[in-house]
Amino acid sequence: MKRALLISLLLAAFAPSVFAHEVRPAYLELHQTTPETYDVLWKVPGQGENLRFGLYVEFPSDCSNATSLRGEMVNNAYTERWTEKCPGGLTGGTIHIAGLSSTMTDVLVRLERLDGTTLVNRLTPSAPSFVVEAAPRALAVARTYLVLGVEHILGGIDHLLFVLALLILVKGTRRLIATITAFTLAHSLTLAGATLGFVHVPGRPVEAAIALSIVFVASEIIHSREGRAGLTEKFPWIVAFTFGLLHGFGFASALNEVGLPQSAIPVALLFFNVGVEVGQLLFIAAVFTVIALVRLAARRMGVSPPAWAWRIPPYAIGSVAMFWVIQRIAAF
Repeated sequence: MKRALLISLLLAAFAPSVFAHEVRPAYLELHQTTPETYDVLWKVPGQGENLRFGLYVEFPSDCSNATSLRGEMVNNAYTERWTEKCPGGLTGGTIHIAGLSSTMTDVLVRLERLDGTTLVNRLTPSAPSFVVEAAPRALAVARTYLVLGVEHILGGIDHLLFVLALLILVKGTRRLIATITAFTLAHSLTLAGATLGFVHVPGRPVEAAIALSIVFVASEIIHSREGRAGLTEKFPWIVAFTFGLLHGFGFASALNEVGLPQSAIPVALLFFNVGVEVGQLLFIAAVFTVIALVRLAARRMGVSPPAWAWRIPPYAIGSVAMFWVIQRIAAF
C-alpha cells in the first residue's frame, strides 16, 4: 500500500505535463536545390490566438532571399517557406536563430544537400547557432541523436506511463529486468524496421493503440490486486514485448520527423535508440529513488497510507490513457 501511495505522488507530479501544452521544438529544414540555393521550411511553435514564438532564422551575411516569404498558422504552429540564395553554398557559414536565447525551446535543423547527404543539428538557448560542416562527423552525429533519443522518451508521457504501470505490476527484480529487456528489444526492432523503411504503419492508429496498451496494463493492475492474476502478471515479458512493438513505431515516427543523415545512418539510428534506453533507465531510477526517499520520510514520521490508496495509481493511469484513446481516435 505504501508503494501505491508513493506512485500516486509521482502521478501528481506528472499531471501538469499530461494536460499542459507541450513545449515543442522549432524546426528548420533546408533542401539544397542548386549549388547556391536552398528551399527553406521554418516551423515555429504557436502560443495560441495566432501568436508565435519570436524566433527568426539568420543566414550568413552574403545570403539573401530569392523568393518572398509565404507564411501561415496551422495547428498552433507558424510555418514559413521561401528560397534562400547563398553564394558558394552554406558550407562553412553560420546559421543563427535570433531570439532563441530568451526561450526554453530547442530548434531541430535538417539540411539535405545535392549529393544526398543530410546534416542534422540541435540548437538550444545556450547554443543558438552552428557552423555548417562539409560532412557530419560521426561523433557529432552520435551526440546529436543520443540527446534526441533521451529527450524524446523523457518528453513522451505515454511511453513513461506504460513503463510506470509495469513497475507497479511486476514484482521481483529478475522478473522486472526480464520485462524491461523484452520491452526494449521489441521497440528497438520496430524502431529500426520503420525508420529504415522495411515496415510501414499509419501513425494515428499506432498512437491510439499505444494509449490503449496503457489502459490494458492499468486494468491488469486492478485485477491483480483483487486476486485475479491476468496475462501481464503471469507473463509480463510477453505483454511487454508485444506492446513494445507498438511503442517502437511511436519512436520511429518521431525520428522520421528529424530524419537520418545518409552518410551516418547506422550511427544515428544506434545512438537514438541508445538515447531512448538511457532516458528510460533514468526514469526508472528516478521512480525508485523517489519511492525510497518517501518511504524513509514516512517511516520516520510514522505515516501509513489508507487501505484504498492502491487504487489511485491504476485508475489515474487508466483514466489519462483512456482520454488519449478517445482523443486520438477522434483525430483519425
